[in-house]
Amino acid sequence: MSLKKNCPDCPEVTKEHNITEDEIRQQEIFELETEERSWLAGPRSRIIDLLSLFRVCLDLIRAYRILHFVGPCVTIFGSARTRPGTRWYELAREMGEACAELGFTVLTGGGPGIMQAGNQGAYEAGGRSIGVNIILPFEQDVNPYVHKSVDMRYFFTRKTMLVKYSYAFIVMPGGAGTLDEMFETMTLIQTGKLKNFPIILMGKDFWQPLMDFVYKMAEEGTISPQDPDLIFFTDSVEEAKAHLQRHAVRQFGLRRKKMPRPMQVLGEEGV
Repeated sequence: MSLKKNCPDCPEVTKEHNITEDEIRQQEIFELETEERSWLAGPRSRIIDLLSLFRVCLDLIRAYRILHFVGPCVTIFGSARTRPGTRWYELAREMGEACAELGFTVLTGGGPGIMQAGNQGAYEAGGRSIGVNIILPFEQDVNPYVHKSVDMRYFFTRKTMLVKYSYAFIVMPGGAGTLDEMFETMTLIQTGKLKNFPIILMGKDFWQPLMDFVYKMAEEGTISPQDPDLIFFTDSVEEAKAHLQRHAVRQFGLRRKKMPRPMQVLGEEGV
């Protein structure tokens, strides 16, 4: 972007100090006032807060109408920035395929990167592939490998749905959002709010410092000594698949059964 066109007397902006389109986009996102951001900013009028509660309820109802019919799921967490063909993308795609072979529906955030890889693996293996997408100020497109997608307004309602319908959680390399999803799921299991479903952490090169820190927390007594055992740490698709078979399929007695049929009068949608 050059200032010369609008300001002939202004000095030429050097490449070092030039503002890129990506930087402008990030600043717009930062400054944009959204309904969710204003809701989290503190007390508002009672009427506005009541409207927010209705929006939260609509988010959950919208998800219930679809996800009630998807069957037992495995949720795959990971970065939206991982590109197709890379090592972690291919590992996530293979895990999506392995989950489908076990009879699970693969559930992801519905976006690009690791989410797309997991959905692609299930989709191409003939399994069910579902996305729970988030509505952002700048739209995140749903990846092309989902049979059904539900759009959520709020991150916390989306995260609830990604946990509610799953019997296991696969955590691939990712960023702050992936860490948030993993540790919240682990906390729910720790506190008895969620059954002892498997958490499979994949990507040893990437996650080893994190696992070292988890063991450090156990040594310091900030978590229970047995809490690190909640995480199954591997790079092997076969090991992960066997762990799912042993600790999800058998432990919770999952069997293939006839799925409930959606009722149109309730606005429900099948998969």
